Amino acid sequence: MTSSDSPDNAAENPETPAARTGVAAMDWAAASADPQYRAAVVDLLGALAYGELAAFERLAEDAKLAPTMADKAELAKMASAEFHHFERLRDRLAEIGEEPTQAMEPFVAAYDGFHKQTAPSDWLEGLVKAYVGDSIASDFYREVAARLDSDTRALVLAVLDDTGHGGFAVEKVRAAIEADPRVGGRLALWARRLMGEALSQSQRVVADRDALSTMLVGGVADGFDLAEVGRMFSRITEAHTKRMAALGLAA
Repeated sequence: MTSSDSPDNAAENPETPAARTGVAAMDWAAASADPQYRAAVVDLLGALAYGELAAFERLAEDAKLAPTMADKAELAKMASAEFHHFERLRDRLAEIGEEPTQAMEPFVAAYDGFHKQTAPSDWLEGLVKAYVGDSIASDFYREVAARLDSDTRALVLAVLDDTGHGGFAVEKVRAAIEADPRVGGRLALWARRLMGEALSQSQRVVADRDALSTMLVGGVADGFDLAEVGRMFSRITEAHTKRMAALGLAA
């Protein structure tokens, strides 16, 4: 997944020292004594791991659409970074005694469905998808990270680190719009579609996994209540609007 500093990571990071109470102030050894919390974290790491693996596959495929050798090499480098993130998550699941493939399996259909519904038709659509779609997912996971134990939080934030795709996408898309302003309208419609599909995917993933949804709506210590879930998605939407502006597109 891709994310970065401003403007990519436009949402205010909810992970602050002041928020670290309860589970957020514990390490994994202490927090995982709660079986429901442990199940939620396994779901979260499984979802992230498959997301990173899918991102690797997609970037490698998108590299075939690159107009220049330099662009192809840049995407290959980013794909490599995504695979490294996958490896860290896979290894962490194994470290805590979980089988990585089993942890990822529940999320395959949602991710594969999203990518099937949003297959880019050209190079520019692929760039916008990686920048907009992946950043929405990263914002969601950053929000969740604020409520995690210290060990899991550190890992999640690390694998959400920028792979360089944000700045690369902004540069290429803005240059394309400058060369042909008509491109902007088409890409704006595409980005709006991505926003809707990405939010729907996030909501489906949460709804389908009891432990994860319980953590978000307040059944586990330090979880979000329903009002906070609404505010969370509002923050994600606001960040999306800022990213669209960075691309030179109307939200």
